[in-house]
Amino acid sequence: QVQVVESGGGLVQPGGSLTLSCAASGSIFNMYLMGWYRQAPGKQRELVATVTANGRTTYADSVKGRFTISRGNAKNTVNLQMNSLQPEDTAVYYCTANRGTTYWGEGTQVTVQS
Repeated sequence: QVQVVESGGGLVQPGGSLTLSCAASGSIFNMYLMGWYRQAPGKQRELVATVTANGRTTYADSVKGRFTISRGNAKNTVNLQMNSLQPEDTAVYYCTANRGTTYWGEGTQVTVQS
């Protein structure tokens, strides 16, 4: 059974940076696609960024130029480097791993405030 675990959330001031990490364990296969979603209080969950097994990336317009998604060196790992964070980036961030079925992590809280 695939398990997805995120780490790296926390509290940061506006303009600051955080790096989220995620690992999907329990599969001997490489995940086709890994990504990050986020959900702010009172809002729908939204896609932040994705990366394919061969490194192709997509980003939400709201994070382009500020966030960078990358596959880690270890199999089925992904990182999200977040720079120039703003209060509107405050949300629970969820990692996903996809190989036909989409697996979700439980989320990690990112709070951006002074």
